Amino acid sequence: MELAIVGLGRMGGNMARRLVARGHRVVGYSRTRATVDEYVPYGIVPAYSPEEVVSALTPPRILWFMYPAGEPTESAIFQFTERLQTGDLVVNGANSYYRDSMRYAERLAQQGILFADVGVSGGVWGLENGYGLMAGGSPEVIARLEPLLRDLAPAPDKGWVHVGPVGAGHFAKMVHNGIEYGIMQAYAEGFELMRRKTEFNIDLAKVADAWCYGTVVRSWLLELVADFLKEDAKLGDTAPYVADSGEGRWTAQEAIELGCPAPLITLALHERFRSQDPEGYAYRFLAQLRKAFGGHAVKKAEEPKES
Repeated sequence: MELAIVGLGRMGGNMARRLVARGHRVVGYSRTRATVDEYVPYGIVPAYSPEEVVSALTPPRILWFMYPAGEPTESAIFQFTERLQTGDLVVNGANSYYRDSMRYAERLAQQGILFADVGVSGGVWGLENGYGLMAGGSPEVIARLEPLLRDLAPAPDKGWVHVGPVGAGHFAKMVHNGIEYGIMQAYAEGFELMRRKTEFNIDLAKVADAWCYGTVVRSWLLELVADFLKEDAKLGDTAPYVADSGEGRWTAQEAIELGCPAPLITLALHERFRSQDPEGYAYRFLAQLRKAFGGHAVKKAEEPKES
């Protein structure tokens, strides 16, 4: 098959490489010429403008977008679709909010352009191990994409799923990432608990490695934990700041709208918010309140050190 991948970042670029290696013709486009040139040695067909992308593909075309969610994806999709025609297919592979994908599909349908939303998981390891893919769209559209999904996935019959109509793919990916937040938080808390039991002098890297075999908490994420703890168990060079991409927020919001309890996912999201507060005002507030009602001592803030 042939398609264009628009957005050759860490995910899109490796997806292009994986598809080329499996015999597909991939036209590659990114916002900078240097990024496109980086993937030419891997066999992509370079394109340096939307016009070149469209002209390099035989109708009916497939354009798979891998830009960051939100405005970058929306702008790119509608910049390209001005040049597309009836029967062409747009695939949104970004971590988009599922309602955005539904809105894109509705707007494109007015031009006769088909649409699918595909949640993509696998990170930088997907090139070698394959990607987890959650596809939303009509059965006819997903059947058209199936050869690509089969080759991007870890195996032709494993790791990809047609979840339902447009929007369902990104909804499933949203929940997937919410679950991921919770699992990561549980690992972080457990290893912090072991680290603080100083009299046992627990080797965290060895525990993580042992847990990767036979235990009920074994996972790929735990294998990654074991790897980075072997490098630096104290994590001294890592700032205590955890970003949130938006997927956790959407999951928590959806749980509220549906009246569906999701306390662990929501708490994990709030813990990320906590790490992003450099002033720690809430903790200062609580310390002062304890002093006010109980006379408890307040630890003074350290003066900034002169450089």
